Amino acid sequence: MTAFDETQLSDRTLDGNAIGGQLREVFGTEMTAAVGTCASCGATAQLAETLVYLNAMGTVVRCRTCTAILLVVIKRGEVNCVDLQGLSALTTEAG
Repeated sequence: MTAFDETQLSDRTLDGNAIGGQLREVFGTEMTAAVGTCASCGATAQLAETLVYLNAMGTVVRCRTCTAILLVVIKRGEVNCVDLQGLSALTTEAG
């Protein structure tokens, strides 16, 4: 396996706002303002501030600080399969 090279994908990088609709479909509420904590580096940020990569296989959301994968969403038929292993916390509550 090769290391992630952000320069290879930089022309296709979006921010978390690009998947607002998909997150609403998965979680049933507005999630771009939700705050996630990266399990790798501990950085916290709103999901809107993450790095997003869309491709035919699914959606990959990475930490803007360390580029670790925070979450992956793959649609299989009508079902969204979600992997949140890269998040140590995710909250929609302020403070």
